[in-house]
Amino acid sequence: MLIGNVGKDPEIRYLEQNSPNSAKKATFTLATTERYRDRNGETRERTEWHNIVAWRNNADIVERFVRKGTQLYIEGKLRSSSWDGQDGVKHYTTEIYVDTLQLLGRRADNPGAYQGTASDIQSPARPAAAPGYAPSPSRGPAAGQSSEAIDIDIPGDDLPF
Repeated sequence: MLIGNVGKDPEIRYLEQNSPNSAKKATFTLATTERYRDRNGETRERTEWHNIVAWRNNADIVERFVRKGTQLYIEGKLRSSSWDGQDGVKHYTTEIYVDTLQLLGRRADNPGAYQGTASDIQSPARPAAAPGYAPSPSRGPAAGQSSEAIDIDIPGDDLPF
């Protein structure tokens, strides 16, 4: 389980380039920061970067709503792999394969979200306890979507707890 901020805009790929029903894969980095006091009582901060991989429905949500700076809650599995580089050196990587993904923070804090149609509001990334979530506009609607704004009155903090 991780809570952190996206480090760069996600990269979206399709398994089959010319197939509209191809499986979608989204990859991005997530920064988690740990704050602690050292022996001298000074506050220290350590940021860890995680490689995140989302497939299919989670990749759809990432493509539509996640951008650099978006705060996310992620549950997933660790996957480690290794390969021999062209220089003969063995390389290792560890990725987190997403099982659960939730957008966090207020609408105004989400730089990647936009206002879309009513069908955009209910997504698997939002829990049922927080109905009416409509991200703030920072980019235009995706192809084939209406640019009509949805007026939904949500209290200042839209977290379900």
